[in-house]
Amino acid sequence: MIRILLGFVFLIAIACSTPADWYDDIAVFDSSSPQSLVFKKNLSGYNIYDGFPADLIPAQDFHLLELSSTLFTDYAQKQRLVKIPVGTQMSHLDEDAINFPNGTILVKTFYYYHDERDPSLGKRIIESRLLIKENDVWNTATYIWNQAQTDATLTLDGSDTQVRWININGNNNSIRYHIPNQNECFTCHQSNAKLTPLGPTLRNLNRNVERNEEHINHIKYLHSIGLLNDVQVNEVSTIADYKNLEASLSERARAYLAMNCAHCHNPSGWEKSSQRQFDFRYETPLSHTGILYKKEKILRTMMNGRMPFIGTTTLDEEGIDLITDYLNSL
Repeated sequence: MIRILLGFVFLIAIACSTPADWYDDIAVFDSSSPQSLVFKKNLSGYNIYDGFPADLIPAQDFHLLELSSTLFTDYAQKQRLVKIPVGTQMSHLDEDAINFPNGTILVKTFYYYHDERDPSLGKRIIESRLLIKENDVWNTATYIWNQAQTDATLTLDGSDTQVRWININGNNNSIRYHIPNQNECFTCHQSNAKLTPLGPTLRNLNRNVERNEEHINHIKYLHSIGLLNDVQVNEVSTIADYKNLEASLSERARAYLAMNCAHCHNPSGWEKSSQRQFDFRYETPLSHTGILYKKEKILRTMMNGRMPFIGTTTLDEEGIDLITDYLNSL
C-alpha cells in the first residue's frame, strides 16, 4: 500500500489505459529535468545476464558491486551491478561521492533463496531496479520478474507479492513483499530534490572482495579493470559492516543508521524527514546527529514499524537489537 504522496511526480508519456501490447517502450520523465529516458519494456532488452537469466550471471560489460553495509529490505538477498560506457570512467567526485558518467546503468536485483541453508535449492527473483544516468540526470525504473524467471517487465505503479522462504536458522518465513512505485523510489533516492544513487559510495566500496580467486580491495579492483580513475585508497574512509560482530558496537550501529536512515535523515534528504533534526550520516559527529537527545523516539519508531518509512513490510529484528544495544550504551 502506498503510504505517501509526493509533490514530485513522474510524468507518464503514454496514458496508463493504453494496452501494454501497443508499444515496446515507455517514456518516463524525471521531475527535475525536461529530459526523458525511454525505458525498455523488458529487462532482457538491456542484455544484463549471460545464459539463463535466473542464474544472474552478469554479462561481460556488467560488473559486480559489493558494499560493506547495505539497506535492509525485508531480508531479501541483493545483487548489484554497474555498466559504464566504453571509454569512460567513474571518478572521485567529492568527499565520499562517485561521479558516474552519462550512460551508466546501475542494477539492483532482489531475490530470496528457497532455503538459505542450501542456496543450491534455488531462489525466487522478485524485482530488478535500474538507475540510468542520461544528460546528467538519473532516471529510475523497476522490473518485476515473471513466474518462469526468464525475464522481467517494467512496472510504473508498484505491486505486492507473497514471498515464502526458510532462513539460515531453519525457520519458515512469509511476508507480503512490496515493490515500490516511482514516487516511492524518488522519496529515498534524492539529494537536494534530485534523484541519486545511495549505496555505491567510495566509503562503502572500500573493502576487500574476491576476484579471480584472489582477495583485493574493491576500489583498487575497479581501477585495475578501467572502471574507476586512480583513487588513493588510503585517502578514502571506510564504513563498518554492521553485521560484523568483530566491529565495535558504535561502528556497527552508526553504519546501520547510515545505510537505513540517513538517505532521508540528512540536510539534503527528503524535505519532511530532513526537518526532523536528525542527521544519521556516518561521518556526522555523534553530538550533531540528534541521537543523544531522541534515543527513546528512535527506538520506538523502529519497533512499531514506522521507520524506515518506505521499503520494508517486516521488522528487522537483528537491526532493532543492534540499535537497542547501542542506544542503551550511550
